[in-house]
Amino acid sequence: MTLDIVGYRLYSQFLSQTKCTHPDEVVERLGAVQAQDYAGAKWGLGQRLKSATDTTLDQSFNEGKLLRTHVMRPTWHFVTPADIRWILALTAPRVHAVNAFMYRKLELDRAAIKKSYAVLEKVLQGNKQLTRSELASVFEKAGINAEGLRLGYFMMSAELDGVICSGARRGKQMTYALLEERAPQAVALTHEEALAELTRRYFATRGPATLQDFTWWSGLTMADAKNGIELVKSQFENELIDGKAYWFPNSVSPAREKSPTAHLLPNYDEYFIGFKDRSAIGELAKRAGIKGDDPSFLAHIIILDGQVVGGWRRTLKRDAVLIELNLITELTKTENQAVSAATDQYARFLGLPAQLANAD
Repeated sequence: MTLDIVGYRLYSQFLSQTKCTHPDEVVERLGAVQAQDYAGAKWGLGQRLKSATDTTLDQSFNEGKLLRTHVMRPTWHFVTPADIRWILALTAPRVHAVNAFMYRKLELDRAAIKKSYAVLEKVLQGNKQLTRSELASVFEKAGINAEGLRLGYFMMSAELDGVICSGARRGKQMTYALLEERAPQAVALTHEEALAELTRRYFATRGPATLQDFTWWSGLTMADAKNGIELVKSQFENELIDGKAYWFPNSVSPAREKSPTAHLLPNYDEYFIGFKDRSAIGELAKRAGIKGDDPSFLAHIIILDGQVVGGWRRTLKRDAVLIELNLITELTKTENQAVSAATDQYARFLGLPAQLANAD
């Protein structure tokens, strides 16, 4: 048997199978979804839903069905209110360790951080939600130096320690809220339970994948990854490829989509950002001289039957979305039609007509 890595991943990430109904269902099943690019992350969820628009995803976020906070690596991710506490308990110590150098450089000692937490708890109490600039003013009045990078690291530390998380958007600005008020239903798990659950969700929705992929995505140690797979290995199979064990669900027999099928994936989509080794989706890119660790694999990419065939970018106009395609390989007529269908899907998601501007 030759393991169809791309076919499995398209299926397990809801890009080729019956899609989910609600955005929080997608996020729950994936565990966490990278979301520093808020607009792109919404589109990433939208492609995995039976029906969704940019507006309905904003609504879900503003209602608190999705939370956006620092949980891994470190960067922002979408998580569900139910999952946020146990994921943070598992991953936050590793992110704090990554941040330790900057804490020292910015002179953010425990006393300063604890003082900032007390200020946040006081000013946000009672379901109040404030923007970052508003909180900077609050810190200044409280005698806390939160200039420059200090503000960002104060806020990130408070997110990691479960003091604050995202509130609703106010116009185009993000706000912060107290986590205990925004997610009162958050579940607590033991360390072993949390490790088993995050491991299970990762390999169930990103397999076939290696332990190296999992440690890259989660930020956990290799020792934790090995313990995690040991806890859930009865639910998975593995196959050795080039000396590496690829783990995948033992109850899944994915069917390929009708070929050709294209997707316009946003910045940092889990289809590629969730893996340390992205070579499985880069066969055509490799022929074009683009390596799997190239920065282009982090940006907006076009995939055709799971393989990267180029990049894309959008420009929002008042009455249309301008989409520019940059292909790395020549496409057939039917393949071009598939890419065209993907651009139309994105335009429908935004509720705007699409205008194509092909780049040479």
